[in-house]
Amino acid sequence: MTRACFDPGGAPVIRIRFTMQRVCNTLTRLPILSSVLKFSVAKLAGQPHTANFTSKLELIQPETRPSIPFYRVLNHNGAPIDPDCEPDLDKDFVLKMFRTMIQLNTADRILYESQRQGRISFYMTNYGEEAAQVGSAAAFDDGDFIYGQYREAGVLLWRGFTLENMIDQCYSNTGDVNKGRQMPVHYGSPNLNFSTISSPLATQIPIASGSAYSFKLQQNGKIVVCYFGEGAASEGDAFTGMNFAATLDCPIVFVCRNNGYAISTPVHDQYRGDGVIARAPALGMAGIRVDGNDVFAMYNATKAARKLSLTESRPVLVEAMTYRVGHHSTSDDSSAYRSVDEVSYWDKTDNPILRLRNYLLRKGWLTEDEEKKLRTDMRKQVMEMFAQCEAKKKPNPTLLFTDVYNTMPARLRRQMLNTKDHLDRNREHYPLQAYCNVEVPAG
Repeated sequence: MTRACFDPGGAPVIRIRFTMQRVCNTLTRLPILSSVLKFSVAKLAGQPHTANFTSKLELIQPETRPSIPFYRVLNHNGAPIDPDCEPDLDKDFVLKMFRTMIQLNTADRILYESQRQGRISFYMTNYGEEAAQVGSAAAFDDGDFIYGQYREAGVLLWRGFTLENMIDQCYSNTGDVNKGRQMPVHYGSPNLNFSTISSPLATQIPIASGSAYSFKLQQNGKIVVCYFGEGAASEGDAFTGMNFAATLDCPIVFVCRNNGYAISTPVHDQYRGDGVIARAPALGMAGIRVDGNDVFAMYNATKAARKLSLTESRPVLVEAMTYRVGHHSTSDDSSAYRSVDEVSYWDKTDNPILRLRNYLLRKGWLTEDEEKKLRTDMRKQVMEMFAQCEAKKKPNPTLLFTDVYNTMPARLRRQMLNTKDHLDRNREHYPLQAYCNVEVPAG
């Protein structure tokens, strides 16, 4: 039926009122739409969740509800808790996991020190989170598209991102795919299906959900993966993006690295309730909480999450409980807000690399001499690549103006020419010998 009403300005408005079920029935009778809308119409009709009525007045208290458990395969000493949960992975695959974690840890130490020496401007380490990154990355297919935050270097290394790619980006040299226009550790690789990282927290979450929705429409047999920290989960974009994915049944796996701190803000100042994973059932998503320092638990959980997301076209949330051993970044001093003993426990007792190392030693897949040689060789490899990348020149400053428009506008071209002219006239004030002398592109 229809009804005429008026807005505050006095203009008549015709409001059409139908019951939701009547709209659904009408849509499903249209031949061209019936098959497309069959699934979504049921939801549009407001099908309720199964719930019973009760005459008991009771306010739900979160502290009286059982917490969602941690999924774990290995204990702190690297021994399987239940042999049936141990993943069926061959020796070479597990050793690749270990080598990638050692490679990441070694690169972190050298690049962190290079920033302290003034060689690069900024860096963020991944200490303590190697298993959360490598274990999850190993479970995804190479065709799955990844949106990361800024602590997923291990995911890229697993996918084939080279040390040269990594160090070139941190040095902003001519080998950097971003041509030096992005701050260090903001990696990206179209060839590896990894979107370039954006600094503002949680911006990748709604974008990832939109990409997953496009994958659903294309039915391309792939999923989207979105990494973020528990600090980003406190942003409004996190709720928006996850709710979008849930209501539109998008094939996406959200991986939340809950490492205890959003820079200096501890988790107890970020949220109440049962952590980030509690948002999965609240939003109608599947989810699992995982010991993020257990590489096998991360692998098993992520593998299962990917399978469910792909086969049922629905979002899954994985909360990886880990710890950020390093400072937030080279701009942070974490000793101002946490104790040395706290950091030492996670670095020495519950370290993900040591846990996998103990497993490998117990299995006889690694000896102490082999481990020592691996660490020595890896350091040598990183140092050699470090020297090679440091020797490369920086991109010409005029490239700052390119890759914005397909055809450069006249105003932008004038700015570029003015910049080049300024540098030419003031060469003695700039270290231009460190930059490539690239000609101004033709207009």
